[in-house]
Amino acid sequence: MDDWPAPEPFLRGTAWWDEDRPVRADPADLARLPWDTAARAQLPTGVRLEFTASPGTRAVALRYRARVPEAPRSMRELSHCFSLWQGGRCVREVLAPPAEKSEVVIELPAPGKGNDGPFTVYPPESQAPRITGIRALGGELAPAPRRPRWLVHGDSITEGWLATRPALTWPATAGRALGLDPVNLGYAGSARGDLALAQQLASLPRAALVTLAFGTNCWSGVPYSAPLLYETVRAFLSLVRAGHPGTPLLLVSPVLRPEAETNANPLGATLADLRTAMEEAARDHTAAGDRLLALLSGRDVLGPEHLADGLHPNDEGHARLARAVASAVRDHWPELPHRPRPAQDTTGAHAAANSG
Repeated sequence: MDDWPAPEPFLRGTAWWDEDRPVRADPADLARLPWDTAARAQLPTGVRLEFTASPGTRAVALRYRARVPEAPRSMRELSHCFSLWQGGRCVREVLAPPAEKSEVVIELPAPGKGNDGPFTVYPPESQAPRITGIRALGGELAPAPRRPRWLVHGDSITEGWLATRPALTWPATAGRALGLDPVNLGYAGSARGDLALAQQLASLPRAALVTLAFGTNCWSGVPYSAPLLYETVRAFLSLVRAGHPGTPLLLVSPVLRPEAETNANPLGATLADLRTAMEEAARDHTAAGDRLLALLSGRDVLGPEHLADGLHPNDEGHARLARAVASAVRDHWPELPHRPRPAQDTTGAHAAANSG
């Protein structure tokens, strides 16, 4: 049988579409974006499948295609692994090689109370797999109920570097805790407050929550002075707010980066200076009347032991950042829809997952 239903009804974490392919920037407006942002936007970071299963469903089968790697990539050589999650628990992992056309079968938990889902499959991201079909083995699948959407913009830390699994990035973890559908709009090496991107974020359908978490690439890469970043953040906030006037908006200033905290960039700004400028911009924006804007200072969320390479969080770092963001959201907007805190979210732990 070659009956492979289209995956689109099951896909979550999507922003824009380029024909039938999910992308993370407006395909009709790429010319205004920096090249690195446009390039990262082609990767389906954060896109996943969510479904329920009828009694008797033994497994879910996925058809996919992925780039075949030509050479090792120093920053993110992750296992090409499909992870099956139920609530806050990883219940299965299946390794499947990247290929131009392939299929993978993921067994569901044994029949029993609560084993109808909802389930989430996190595809591997390192080779940009595109899911082209989904079907049940021994039963039927249905798309899981949609959760309120959460737009999460940032740099490589938001994109998920260097979490060992897509499910362990801080947006994915916080999304599970809050009962939201995180749309990962993190762009590694970029996210420097580009105003064209702010307009693209504003053009998306209204979300339940918007989070902005950039700034570290304004110390390196393209250097900013503190006054320049202050004005950029004010403008970025104004443009995003124009498209999401009644949406809670959380600004997260840069997390710890030891090499940058006291060392000045070519424009004389340390990361500490840039963080202060970003936080002052948020406070002034609130004072000017934006009562739905909140600030989370990133400086003390992570310690050096939570960084995998001095910049990007390890799994525990991503988990800590997720907890800080989820706590800030609950504190500022307790009325936002969210599920009760799970008894245990096994971020960073895979011993219970079965590999096939």
